[in-house]
Amino acid sequence: MTVQANHPKLFISAPHPCPYIEPETASTVLLDPEFEVNNTLFSILLKSGFRRSGETIYRPHCRNCNACVSVRIPANEFTPNRAQRRTYKRNSDIYTTMVPAEFKDEHFDLYKQYQSWRHTGDIMDHDDPMRYKEFMVASSIETAFIEFRLNGERGELVGLAVCDLPDDGLSAVYTFFNPNMAKRSLGTFAIMKQLDYVREMELDWVYLGYWIENCKKMNYKTSFKPMFGFVDKEWQLLKPEKS
Repeated sequence: MTVQANHPKLFISAPHPCPYIEPETASTVLLDPEFEVNNTLFSILLKSGFRRSGETIYRPHCRNCNACVSVRIPANEFTPNRAQRRTYKRNSDIYTTMVPAEFKDEHFDLYKQYQSWRHTGDIMDHDDPMRYKEFMVASSIETAFIEFRLNGERGELVGLAVCDLPDDGLSAVYTFFNPNMAKRSLGTFAIMKQLDYVREMELDWVYLGYWIENCKKMNYKTSFKPMFGFVDKEWQLLKPEKS
């Protein structure tokens, strides 16, 4: 019988082009994929700046750059701004339910619609159910889906948020929604509902993954205040210049 070591091995990926900052070169610290990660260990890793994608648990580790900052929102201190309050009110007809993280054709069909709209022609734009399962469903830790349905619990599925469930809140893994409802700002609404769930569970944080100050794609994260970042091996209140 093989006895698993108490601590997982860490590996560093080969350098590759950074997908966020040109012409930077990126590297990633990867947790040993053979190591069985339970929720307790994952919670510790998350608090240390790691993140999960499918079965991969990783953290940026770039030689010449430290722009990627792991960020989280304190659910009980968050105060919505005017635009967020309008978004919340605009979507008052949407019913949310937390369900098990499992494959459903309804979820996959919505995912394909979203990817064809948001990521046309790139690596995310595909209709392979196995790749979807590897990315969205496969998880060795506690994970759930939040369904967003129009007009009641049996209404049309218009969005889905994939969330990990660490011991101190929720970690937002990925969110997708009906492209025809883009004007509703369902991405913002999804984060606000995750904050609601954390408060209902009497926990503390919503983890939003990584934030890069000069990356326009990530500007939306700075609108959630206060926001804390894992900087110099500790969580610090962030005060971005652009917010």
